[in-house]
Amino acid sequence: MSEPKTVQGTGSLRGEDEVVDLCRDLIRIDTSNYGDHSGPGERRAAEYVAEKLAEVGLEPEIFESHPGRASTVVRIEGEDRSRPGLLIHGHTDVVPANAADWTHDPFSGEVADGCVWGRGAVDMKDMDAMTLAVVRERMRTGRKPPRDLVLAFLADEEAGGTWGARHLVDNHPGLFEGVTEAIGEVGGFSFTVNEKLRLYLVETAQKGMHWMKLTVDGTAGHGSMIHRDNAITELSEAVGRLGRHEFPIRVTKTLRHFLDELSDALGTELDPESMDETLAKLGGIAKLIGASLKNTANPTQLGAGYKVNVIPGQATAHVDGRFLPGYEEEFLADLDRILGPRVRREDVHADKALETTFDGALVDAMQTALSAEDPIARAVPYMLSAGTDAKSFDDLGIRCFGFSPLQLPPELDFAGMFHGVDERVPVDGLKFGVRVLDRFLDAS
Repeated sequence: MSEPKTVQGTGSLRGEDEVVDLCRDLIRIDTSNYGDHSGPGERRAAEYVAEKLAEVGLEPEIFESHPGRASTVVRIEGEDRSRPGLLIHGHTDVVPANAADWTHDPFSGEVADGCVWGRGAVDMKDMDAMTLAVVRERMRTGRKPPRDLVLAFLADEEAGGTWGARHLVDNHPGLFEGVTEAIGEVGGFSFTVNEKLRLYLVETAQKGMHWMKLTVDGTAGHGSMIHRDNAITELSEAVGRLGRHEFPIRVTKTLRHFLDELSDALGTELDPESMDETLAKLGGIAKLIGASLKNTANPTQLGAGYKVNVIPGQATAHVDGRFLPGYEEEFLADLDRILGPRVRREDVHADKALETTFDGALVDAMQTALSAEDPIARAVPYMLSAGTDAKSFDDLGIRCFGFSPLQLPPELDFAGMFHGVDERVPVDGLKFGVRVLDRFLDAS
């Protein structure tokens, strides 16, 4: 790897000056992930990222796990190569979007009302753009990171990461040799408590998943007959029981730490067994925190039959199941009890839960960087109700955090942006994130 050097011909452009354009460019590349083998947009995104990295003297590699499913990885040598490396990972794929539902076209990268609009604006082309902006500025000015830095821009996260992070971890683990810590998505965003305190939620845990298919076999017959073995009826009743079930609150280490920090911030003791009042105080992050209190199982698809006058012999449903760290066995036992003996359950995709402690030099670096840009900042841990590519990197022994710093206006429904309509990220938030990430790299 060549020494970082000042690259001629780029002027005095700073990272925060170009981050908006980088984010808009990435949004304009339609990388919709439909959960199948297609993904030509991911290849275009990988090539775009590689070009932006190569422009400043780096030597990125593109790894294509399946035609069109491509990821870009590069290693930047640090000042002290004896230290363990740091990974910054982001995904370039997005969930699909129906343009008719949006105020601005989801793949236009429109700038309006102080925000960049589009699918991926917060999940997670904002962080991809911030990472590119920071690294490009540091390379232009010849500023090495304190230790080796590995950047990974990944395919397929929205469908479980099989063709992205999982492929690299299984087939190219040497890319991450010496890396012990990582930062990625859905963390480092702000929640304004009052004029004297702003919390920044750092993801230290995430739920495990069981995406599952439920099947009930019945007896096929004529729709006009009396029929007591109807697969649709049996499955519908089971799905209804599951969809209405209230799983119990379980206080994980991360939840306990978050509540302790929030109690201190609010000046009042919070009871994890009585959370309605607490959640009401959390505004736009209430959805994220509420989903981290308990296991969940949400029916998402139903299928049966082929003609109105034919009783089908089989009915199916799909369920998105998520379990807290340490509660997988309890979750599966609850599922089987709720569904009953007639329902056959099989995993479509399963992955583990993660949880790490909120301490150490990397956490200190996060707090230092945030405080330098926002004097009323306090970093606090939280659990993500979903999952990220961190699950794959955890298999390499890498300690993973969600830290994609954004300072957000209090009125923005940030949780609603993920996979939602009118996804957008504040322009000022992007620029703030660039400054924080740059300070974080120096402190880490």
